[in-house]
Amino acid sequence: MQNSPRLRAILLALFVTFLWSTSWVLVKRTLSEISPLTFAGLRYTMAFLMLLPGLWKHKTAVRTLTATDWKRLIGLGVVFYTLTQGGQFVTLDHLEAVTFSLMLNFTTVLVAVFGILFLRETPNRMQWWGMALFLGGALVYFSPTAVSNNSWLGYVLGGLTVCANAAASVLGRSVNREAKIPPLVITVISMGVGSLILLGAGLIVEGLPHITLSVWGVIAWLAAVNTAFAFLLWNKTLQVLSAVESSIVNNTMLIQIAVLAWLFLGETLAARAIIGLVLAAVGALIVNLKPAVSTASEKE
Repeated sequence: MQNSPRLRAILLALFVTFLWSTSWVLVKRTLSEISPLTFAGLRYTMAFLMLLPGLWKHKTAVRTLTATDWKRLIGLGVVFYTLTQGGQFVTLDHLEAVTFSLMLNFTTVLVAVFGILFLRETPNRMQWWGMALFLGGALVYFSPTAVSNNSWLGYVLGGLTVCANAAASVLGRSVNREAKIPPLVITVISMGVGSLILLGAGLIVEGLPHITLSVWGVIAWLAAVNTAFAFLLWNKTLQVLSAVESSIVNNTMLIQIAVLAWLFLGETLAARAIIGLVLAAVGALIVNLKPAVSTASEKE
């Protein structure tokens, strides 16, 4: 019973990553009809508008936000939505998808380092082995990878996006760990800031898009279910799971996306890829089977 809240948080986080994984199929089928930055901006802005009325229920919590709270929420919005989500779309214009996916899996290592430095959360020995196994599985899955044809700009953008993704994980955990601010308030404010900046950048760079009714349907679904609902649940899990644990659960999308691509996009898996996925899955399981990471306060 002691670990039941943590187990529920892990299962809830896995459900969220499943929703996010289905987004890859929907986005891949829709990108030919709308530019990527504008697509992302509309998705997150629409989700923000859907969640905005919910702030009325937490108006007291919003009024009591300190200047430091506002700075952290604005920072989370810029890093998590504008830089990380926008960076993924921009990087894919300059870097092969397989190479970039491999780079993103190294986010966990950066999260572990950042978590030690800024959150005082130290992974235990078993969790380090689990992370190593997960990354080894990712390397097996994606090798051999042809990287020679990618531009240096793509590598730079990919590296910056990985850093932003890791920073967003740590910042999100920092904001949610104290459970002082309701998850809805965190989600709405951070998403509102980040999405509006992202949409503005998309309209400036790509111009006004012509959007068909079917594309609007995809955007509405992604905004309502895969964004507004999913990000609200994700922030709730961050009140229980450490930054490293959340990052590992998030990285199971590698497995989920591969399966969904096989089912709905006709992409087959080689034997090497299946072995890599199994190794990655076992690594993720090891990290989350152990009790929560040690913190400095627990050691004192």
